[in-house]
Amino acid sequence: MTLEPIRGLVRDLTVRVRGADPRRQDLVLALLVQLAVTMPFLVPRSPDLPLATWTSYGMTTLAVLPLVWRRRAPVLTLAAVMAAGGVYKLAFDGPGQPLPYAGLIAMYTVALLCTARVRVGVGIAAAGVVSLSVGWETGTARELFFTLFVSAAAYALGRLQHTRQAYTEAVEARAAQLERANRIEAEQAAARERARIAREMHDILSHAVSIMIVQAEAGPVAVRRAPARAEAAFEAIAETGRDAMAQLRTMLGVLRTDEAAPRAPQPGIAGLPALLERVRASGPEVSYERTGAVRELPAALEATVHRVVQEALTNVVKHAGASSVDVRLEYGSEDLTVTVTDDGRGPGAGKGDGSGHGLIGIRERAAAHGGTAVAGPGAGGVGWSLRVVLVTSPLEVGN
Repeated sequence: MTLEPIRGLVRDLTVRVRGADPRRQDLVLALLVQLAVTMPFLVPRSPDLPLATWTSYGMTTLAVLPLVWRRRAPVLTLAAVMAAGGVYKLAFDGPGQPLPYAGLIAMYTVALLCTARVRVGVGIAAAGVVSLSVGWETGTARELFFTLFVSAAAYALGRLQHTRQAYTEAVEARAAQLERANRIEAEQAAARERARIAREMHDILSHAVSIMIVQAEAGPVAVRRAPARAEAAFEAIAETGRDAMAQLRTMLGVLRTDEAAPRAPQPGIAGLPALLERVRASGPEVSYERTGAVRELPAALEATVHRVVQEALTNVVKHAGASSVDVRLEYGSEDLTVTVTDDGRGPGAGKGDGSGHGLIGIRERAAAHGGTAVAGPGAGGVGWSLRVVLVTSPLEVGN
């Protein structure tokens, strides 16, 4: 026969008792103690022993009753239990008990709930009362040591339980603190992810729509004057739209949770020539140059470079009315500098002081890589210049 069902029943009962109201717990404990002290009144007794009267049984019950208030008044409960026990011994002399159950539980409660000063005072007083009681009854050292030992054991158990509860509370507080920290971190991560998605959506849509608007506005004129150029403009509109839709599908697919989304690689430096070609089709002449120790960089950094150049060119197409744009990537030993300069109308053309969402996104991207972004009028106040410095880790140098 397995003991597992019994163990399960005990575990369930323990959980229910611990989860119950403390007053109900104390009431149940008092009833259990009352059951224990009732046993000597029920078992057969020798004729030479004191009679088990209802009066003596009532006094025994009176010694147990204070346990119901043991949490609210530990010291008074112990005093009441000891006083009732003393009256029982002196006046009624009924059936003896194997152990002073009520007194031991009251001593345990004092050790569990009271301050050190109160515990010392109660301990000294209890030791004196126990010594007088044993001296009155038997006067034997054996009885005195046994009573003091079980009282000290009850006190030690109370202190151990106090330490255990303090440790449990500390662990629970630490767990709650960690949960709050994890929740805050998750909220911050979600906010960062929303900002990243917003930047990606802005870069994709703003660039694509700007190119398409420019091409569409030039289309009617080209149809009348240069049909071949009109055809190229409409093809550029279609190509830009297809590219934007592909990037949006990829991004929205990543956001889906119900199915696996295809993971296309992030745009990088290798995709800049195609990006520049689309911009050339919208009008301005675009030059591109890479200098320094050209090397492969982490995908996240290359994606940032692509988006920075894309946003800068979008601003050129939308606001500058430039005829030429220069895109330059300078590879340093520990950084990469991206410079986009145009010969357009400068800050008065709608770029303002660099506080637009696009430039804010560029600064956020640069800061994510430990870098900076500065935008302002070009040399001699002609055109507009954007300079972004991105930090590369030492491990990337020389790859």
